[in-house]
Amino acid sequence: MVATEQDNAAYVDSLWQKYRRQRTIDTRNQLAEYYLPLVKMVAGRLAISLPSHVDKEDLLSSGFFGLLDAIDRYDFQRKNKFETYAGVRVRGAMLDYLRSKDWVPVTMRQKIRRYEQAVYDLENELGRPAKDEELAERLNISLGELSDLVAQLNSSTVVPLEEYLRTDGSESPEMSPVESIELRELQDTLAQAIDRLPEKEKLVISLYYYEDLTLREISLIMHLTEARISQMHTKAVFRLRGYLARMKADLL
Repeated sequence: MVATEQDNAAYVDSLWQKYRRQRTIDTRNQLAEYYLPLVKMVAGRLAISLPSHVDKEDLLSSGFFGLLDAIDRYDFQRKNKFETYAGVRVRGAMLDYLRSKDWVPVTMRQKIRRYEQAVYDLENELGRPAKDEELAERLNISLGELSDLVAQLNSSTVVPLEEYLRTDGSESPEMSPVESIELRELQDTLAQAIDRLPEKEKLVISLYYYEDLTLREISLIMHLTEARISQMHTKAVFRLRGYLARMKADLL
């Protein structure tokens, strides 16, 4: 007999009640097994934008430990859904794992810094998104070389804004009031930055981060190749990073 959605809800609710009464490892593991698809979903979305040599199994392992931590720390008195809270912690554990590794060669890191600086300088001077022709001229390379560079950056960059763009406005119970305010301010700043993006890049960011579509699904909607969507995603991320850098510089 196939379990219904009601059956599943009753099952997981009984597990939570049991875990509230007695926090045993066995019950915690049963809860973790139930929510394991959440870990796989987060890992799958992150893996889309990661270099091919990143081990997905290591990503899953770090996410699983994030899930266990979420189960242990979840406050039953709060009204937010466990899935929302756990999604943030699982994603955070994966990003912590990725940040602990250093796959990017020195030469690529130099290219990333040079590209970031060019985007920052140009868009600061122009007061608008820089065009490819303007970026190529500033970097003293051809449009073809710029396209190749963006493709290289895409394969080497670990989703730098993921932790901010995908928090869904959720605040961790461990956050201090000041940290909560800072998170909301950062999200407001990002919303302003996204609004300044070129229309196609804005659509890619919106569909990918807020509508949970894959790059392939976005390519079908926009009638462009997946490689082109991936390139626009990378360019949008660097524009957002540049905008955040300008905002930070203005505050100092």
